[in-house]
Amino acid sequence: MNRMKFYPKSKFQCFRLATLILIATALFTYLFVFPLAGFISYQPQNGDIIFQSLQKNELVETIEGATNSPYSHCGVVRFKDGVTHALVKVKHTPLYLWLVQGRFGSFSVYRLKSEYQQTISRFIEELDKFVGLPYDFHYDMGDDAIYCSELVYKAYKQATGMEMGKLVRLGDLKWQPFADIIRKYEGGAPPLQRVMITLRDLAEANQLVKVYEYGF
Repeated sequence: MNRMKFYPKSKFQCFRLATLILIATALFTYLFVFPLAGFISYQPQNGDIIFQSLQKNELVETIEGATNSPYSHCGVVRFKDGVTHALVKVKHTPLYLWLVQGRFGSFSVYRLKSEYQQTISRFIEELDKFVGLPYDFHYDMGDDAIYCSELVYKAYKQATGMEMGKLVRLGDLKWQPFADIIRKYEGGAPPLQRVMITLRDLAEANQLVKVYEYGF
């Protein structure tokens, strides 16, 4: 029995194979090499708050566009558990795998200033109390579900009594270009009086200082 031949037999097949190899290489680099470079160069500390841009979809574009920010997700770095964050639900994800889920592996790291470092242990203890809660697609500050920046804000406030960042109303954001998407997730008119903590306002908190950035 003749063995099947898998090598290309024509110029077109050679071109197609070369194209597929290039696409596969580019995809592998995008998904794994870019995040690996950032993973290697970043020196994590317990309690670091890490921000990224998720792969684009209508919700991600709404979050970034309405807040005029490159960030669409965040979490808290833990030496033991990687990153604690709210995505689908509140969970722990190894740091490298957390970086892989972002666009081009880009991320920014904000660290508690020296005068707030003593709050980290309590902050992390409070984060654990939210593990398992579902993601909040309504971006409400209620306690039945939670979104990523809300997780950080609430855990820190419960740990210290201090607010990290300022709360804003949806109506104060650039919501108009994304009204249809907001209606889709809300099931009705955009709740312009709804108060929330955005990723941008969290990153601008007085307690934090940016210590590292990769890819932005």
